[in-house]
Amino acid sequence: MRLKSLDVFRGITIASMIIVNNPGSWNHVYPPLLHAKWHGCTPTDLIFPFFLFIMGVAMTFSLSKYTDKNQPIPHIYQRIFRRCLIIFLFGLLLNGFPNYNLATIRVMGVLQRISLVYLLAAIAILNLSRKQLYGLATTLLIGYWIAMQLIPVPGYGLGNLSPEGNFAAYIDRLILTQQHLWAGKQYDPEGLFSTLPAIVTVLIGYLTGEWLKHQSTNSRTTLNMVISGLSCLVVGYLWGLFFPINKALWTSSYVIFTAGWALLFLAICYQAMEVRGWHKWGHPFEVMGLNAIFIFIGSGFLARVMIYNNINRAENSPTIKIWIYEHFFQSWAGSFNGSLLFAIVNLLFWWKISDLMYRRSLFIKV
Repeated sequence: MRLKSLDVFRGITIASMIIVNNPGSWNHVYPPLLHAKWHGCTPTDLIFPFFLFIMGVAMTFSLSKYTDKNQPIPHIYQRIFRRCLIIFLFGLLLNGFPNYNLATIRVMGVLQRISLVYLLAAIAILNLSRKQLYGLATTLLIGYWIAMQLIPVPGYGLGNLSPEGNFAAYIDRLILTQQHLWAGKQYDPEGLFSTLPAIVTVLIGYLTGEWLKHQSTNSRTTLNMVISGLSCLVVGYLWGLFFPINKALWTSSYVIFTAGWALLFLAICYQAMEVRGWHKWGHPFEVMGLNAIFIFIGSGFLARVMIYNNINRAENSPTIKIWIYEHFFQSWAGSFNGSLLFAIVNLLFWWKISDLMYRRSLFIKV
């Protein structure tokens, strides 16, 4: 069984990622295309949890191929660890480009978090019952909340949720050391400790996929997803009054709140693609969703090539990215619109590549 709606949802998410990650100038970006400065949630803050939720739904179908009478086939663990390692290494390759200074390379990152939550969630899924998975998810969310609120951080006290003073940042500084954190700061938005509640985002996706497997393809199924999504939004918002919604900390309220949005977006795609059979509108996103990991890594490397290389060897020569932005976009569209158009053209470039790959039945997976 394969859900076209899930591929479309994944494609929409990867397209959104390219838009927000590749403005012509970071000094000229419309607010919805930026992360919240700290507490809060913008549309951009939905992209990463959407990836994890989608991965969880997909695991419903991918892991079932490697079980026999509900017991995991032994070699499945080898495949899981291999996939985890490859994704983690790709993350390090992106982080270190172009100098690869091992003394200061950022250890964690988006791909590294994806690899770790995939590993831990897969092990849990293969060994726990559905009821136990619900218990694990609840324990992780409540346990993380208690740890962040009640364990004191030296020099900051307890319940401190500032970038430097929160317990997750303290653990990351202890284990990773400050020189291996994000941009030399005292915290990492994809740190080790805050990866624990991110596992729950994957588990919510998996449990959603398990539920979908046993539902009839009709509008009632869509409606139930919408109701569940709206319920999560309310619970996440209310929890956020006590434990603020925060992407960098991946707070428990953020997990529930973003899961609500993920359920609503999946419901829209499901109703259009599976129930109504409206496939044409989703095809451009589907072709991107089928090669999401390739586009993610490829677009990341291309962006770094344009940032770290100058247009020529002359003194004070602009980088390739700045030169293209200023000459082809800002010069006629203005700073903000030019910056957005730069990102859109970047998206169209990767859509064309993914479309060519789709036409040749070339799907790169890890």
